[in-house]
Amino acid sequence: MLWGGLLLLCLLRGALGAGRPPGSEGRRAGDTSHISQDLGGDIPAMDTNETRIVEDNHSYYVSRIYGPGQAQLRGLWVELAAANGSHARIHRILSNSHRQGARVALSFDFPFYGHPLRQVTIATGGFIFVGDVPHRMLTATQYIAPLMANFNPSYSHSSTVQYLDNGTVLVVQWDRVYLQGREDVGSFTFQAALHSSGRIVFGYKEVPVPVLQISPAQHPVRAGLSDAFLVLSPDPAQPESRRRTIYEYHRVELDPSRISSRSAVEFTPLPTCLQHLSCHTCLSSELPFNCSWCHALHRCSSGFDRHREEWLSHGCAQSGARSCEDRGEGEDQGEGGAPSPRHQPHPLPHPTGSGLPGSRTTEGEHPKTPRPQNPETPNP
Repeated sequence: MLWGGLLLLCLLRGALGAGRPPGSEGRRAGDTSHISQDLGGDIPAMDTNETRIVEDNHSYYVSRIYGPGQAQLRGLWVELAAANGSHARIHRILSNSHRQGARVALSFDFPFYGHPLRQVTIATGGFIFVGDVPHRMLTATQYIAPLMANFNPSYSHSSTVQYLDNGTVLVVQWDRVYLQGREDVGSFTFQAALHSSGRIVFGYKEVPVPVLQISPAQHPVRAGLSDAFLVLSPDPAQPESRRRTIYEYHRVELDPSRISSRSAVEFTPLPTCLQHLSCHTCLSSELPFNCSWCHALHRCSSGFDRHREEWLSHGCAQSGARSCEDRGEGEDQGEGGAPSPRHQPHPLPHPTGSGLPGSRTTEGEHPKTPRPQNPETPNP
């Protein structure tokens, strides 16, 4: 189902940024560029010495980048051709499509930013959409992107999008895919592995051209992770409907200069408030997220995650317990309540007709000439 009404993208900067080194946020706090122009972001500074492991702590994940020839690369790349044929599958529709996505059910719970997922949407553009509701701007938030770009698997019969689910890991591989309009540079082969532990691995087998040379004019180019939450609010323009607003509360952007053939990136998940199942463990947590316990939901949260709407509707923002004996008497701002001025979300202007993608696609790439059609929903 597509989202009706208005679609806004708001950036929640700094609310959960504790523990991130300078330069790891991706975009500057207060950046209010139009969504169709805010597709690149600042590149975080990283060591470019290929003989060293580059590690960065992004609050939710620790990422490690391995360059060509490093011993740690062994075992990170999954050879689908050698995998059990009953498990590895070539997605015929995606392998013969451009700017298309398809939902795939997982056989296990995959924890992403602490949220268990049982289905994802694989896109031809080199990324996996992990949101609950597909919409016209899949490339904007809620993605796992080993290399998001304007790939066109339908260009060559040798290009495939394939995946493997063996019960403990989902591996998605974009195999010998070409860039639309840049077919002369050669084919790309890379994959993303989603482990049941929450660990994520990006593997790059063939990257024939530096990523920095890939143009974002027709499709955003990025590598990393993003998650967001949805909030429904009354629409002043249409009182009978509600406005759906997406808040991106965290993003990890990788340095594109580090992505090359025979390289890999490994993301190890860090603890979140959601993992605490009791009031005592929640309030005694030393995590950098201001964990708060809501008795109404029996949940530990910072108030800024995918359960944000439920957190607000059950009054958890006002009744987060300071102690386990406190049953919500009084205010507890700053622990699941409204963000402080320093952490106030920065809404972007509503994308009008000229800012919405015009092609009938599920990926929602960088806008082109607007057309009156609505984008298609993903294939089942």
